Amino acid sequence: MAIARIISALHCNTMNRISPKKLLLSKWTAVQPIAKQKHFLVSKLILPEDLSQPIEFIEIEAVYSKKTKQIPWKELRDSNLWIQGWK
Repeated sequence: MAIARIISALHCNTMNRISPKKLLLSKWTAVQPIAKQKHFLVSKLILPEDLSQPIEFIEIEAVYSKKTKQIPWKELRDSNLWIQGWK
């Protein structure tokens, strides 16, 4: 039982596995609130000018206040900053 908790704890400190193509409308919880907001929705993928280049930025929208912010999508991979889903 203790080993399962250790493995689970180690897994929580790894990177979230996500694909930029599946980010639109995905739900996220900020580990540390951002401007008193915890729950966010990916509202827009910011496409590069050269469409052959990969997506670098997304727009997240706070669920409660509806305020938006652009962030690099790879920031969502850091489980010290973001948890996938609303917790």
